[in-house]
Amino acid sequence: MINLQRSNPVKTALLAFAVVSILSACQNAQVSKHIAGKQEYIGTREPFASEAIYFVMTDRFVDGDPTNNQQDQGGDYPTFNLELQGPDGRTANVGYMGGDFKGIVDNAGYISEMGFTAVWLSPIVDNPDQAFAGGEAITFGGAFKDGGKTGYHGYWADNFWQVDEHWPSDNLSFKQMTQTLRQQFGLKTVLDIVANHGTPSFAMPEDQPKFGEIYDQQGQLVADHQNLPPEQLDSNNPLHAFFRHEPDILQLSNLDDRNPLVRDYLINAYLYWIEQGADAFRIDTIKHVPHDFWKEFTDRIRAKHPGFFMFGESYNYDADFIAEHTLAQNGAVSVLDFPGQQAMVKVFSEPDSDFAELQDYLHLTGGPYANPYELATFYDNHDMPRMNASDNGFIDAHNWLFTSRGIPVVYQGSEMGFMRGTSEHQGNRNYFGQSGVQMARQHPIRQHLAAIANVRKTTPALQRGLQLNVRLAGQQAIFYRVLQTADIAQTALVLLNKSDQPADFKVADYMQAGQWQEALSGQTRQISDSLSVTVAAHGVQVWVHNAEVTGQPLAARLAKLMQQ
Repeated sequence: MINLQRSNPVKTALLAFAVVSILSACQNAQVSKHIAGKQEYIGTREPFASEAIYFVMTDRFVDGDPTNNQQDQGGDYPTFNLELQGPDGRTANVGYMGGDFKGIVDNAGYISEMGFTAVWLSPIVDNPDQAFAGGEAITFGGAFKDGGKTGYHGYWADNFWQVDEHWPSDNLSFKQMTQTLRQQFGLKTVLDIVANHGTPSFAMPEDQPKFGEIYDQQGQLVADHQNLPPEQLDSNNPLHAFFRHEPDILQLSNLDDRNPLVRDYLINAYLYWIEQGADAFRIDTIKHVPHDFWKEFTDRIRAKHPGFFMFGESYNYDADFIAEHTLAQNGAVSVLDFPGQQAMVKVFSEPDSDFAELQDYLHLTGGPYANPYELATFYDNHDMPRMNASDNGFIDAHNWLFTSRGIPVVYQGSEMGFMRGTSEHQGNRNYFGQSGVQMARQHPIRQHLAAIANVRKTTPALQRGLQLNVRLAGQQAIFYRVLQTADIAQTALVLLNKSDQPADFKVADYMQAGQWQEALSGQTRQISDSLSVTVAAHGVQVWVHNAEVTGQPLAARLAKLMQQ
């Protein structure tokens, strides 16, 4: 037995970058071996499946340019630093707090060093310049109320063509930012988009500027709710034609997706943002808009940008329901894996939980999704309570997230357990800031995340390979990821231990004879029929074999997975 227990896993994680760089050079030389004519084993051919995404809520990340903070904006309804007071000195905020494009660029190295290859940005388009005076007033810990809030989050668009003034700086437009991220840091940009709604549009004591209004690319008013409830909108009024005449979410305008003018407006606007550098879309509230809209939307986007990747937020824990969006007839839009999120929170928040509880959401065989390997996987985000786990719970979650199927997504701050356990108006969206970035650099959660995320970054089998589970039980998980095409042959064996003690693993099932290398430590082993190792407490090992599949038991199981 080889004992790979490390007395200081945090220190080992800090060495991961150097190790991975060496491994990458070795692996790239080996996996280029041509195997034309051999059986293919692949989870997905989708190029974007190779990415790992860091989600930034721009206003709450880092204030890189104080000159664009608009601190005096809003008049009687100010927009900057609107604090909600909670018990025990706790606070949340519903005003702008200064984060901007420069704050992202200034910390792009911090993001890419962790192994992320894409940044998902909250919406960048123009939002109203005042706090909303209608609706019910929001309070600390409250939900489903918009009164007193601002558009700091970006989801209240009044002009889908115009960038909001809080984000850019001199010589740093959205286009310049995306170019800088891509060219200097190897980071793609995922743009958050909305087609379901515009701003809060009625229930105001007096009609406020931009609320309920929509402007075109030339700044001309094309729609106005005029502070009227939906049922009072006039079908004969051209300014009301953009809206449905029934409510949907709170006081938000309900865009009429049936109107060809609305479809053209939205599709052309989002085509413009692709031209400005968006590499993919995350679609907000996708389930509130019918499938036929998304089919036209995606067809027209991909007619000009073939293969453009999109994933949607269908906030629902029913896999059959959210899978409908992934079907070709509905636009072939991938989705955030909400059933997976629910399972991960349960497993990684509870120390005595069972890895077996993660089995069902994967849908590796016979599931409802067009392709489960293309789902965006996550354990929390800005719209739900942050995961309330220990440091070790976050470490275990990342070890799973970056080795199992799907495209991993991590919300800003989770690399240090920021505001863990808090919901939206309890601190979930609190300002992270440059001080948060500096604190996170030395945090053990981030150090372990960086180690495993960089392994995924340099291991194609973890990105697009089939997943074959050997055992998910108790505190241990054992599974393979296998990728074999005409240009690559790679098998990764993943060993996860989420217990507080080191654990012995012996794996004989489907083992391929040959040389294997453990990706985090760099250790190698010539294996004949089984692997016996000890995995550290809350540890992960990824054993990589760069050769084609020859064993019949493994080949048979993989062939069956390919048929699903």
